[in-house]
Amino acid sequence: MERTKDLKADPKALAAAEAKQEGKRLAGEYLADPAAVDFQARFSALAKDRREAAREGAFDVFVSRIQLPTSAVAQPESELAPVADGLKALNVVPFGEKKIQATFEQLVGFLARYIEDAKRVEEAIRKQYAPRLKAKEQEMSARMGRPVRIDPMQDPDFAAFYKQNVGQMRDQYQAALDQAKDDLAKLCGIHKDD
Repeated sequence: MERTKDLKADPKALAAAEAKQEGKRLAGEYLADPAAVDFQARFSALAKDRREAAREGAFDVFVSRIQLPTSAVAQPESELAPVADGLKALNVVPFGEKKIQATFEQLVGFLARYIEDAKRVEEAIRKQYAPRLKAKEQEMSARMGRPVRIDPMQDPDFAAFYKQNVGQMRDQYQAALDQAKDDLAKLCGIHKDD
């Protein structure tokens, strides 16, 4: 306590943090019910000195909704449309709205292609590993005296092989998605430190 008693909070940093939280809150309210919240009007109504930090907070919330699918179902275009509209409201670049719209149209196809590629990779992995799995099943069947079926995902060797190959594909797609998010950041005037 003694070491921190003379520390003062930086008022500018505190105001920026509050404005960033306000942007996050506003974006969250908008995404919860896009039809009921006029994001552009509410964002424009923010005090000018708070807009930049609020823009960063809102941007963070919007791009957090753009993810690689974790199931065999792509994120519907209807879920991405409010995100695109919110980012258009944050746009600071001439003709940026059209560029943001074009980026989202590409993202819809990109996410659908990811799911198709994931299915193809999984099929190829299963096909490639099938002889080894069959040999393990035959060996276990001979030892136990009855037919044995192994679920590939329960086999540690298959699981490691699967994880490695799917991980490589996912990393490639994630890198492309991160690049798209960086492009959107530039259109919205967001300067990433990392």
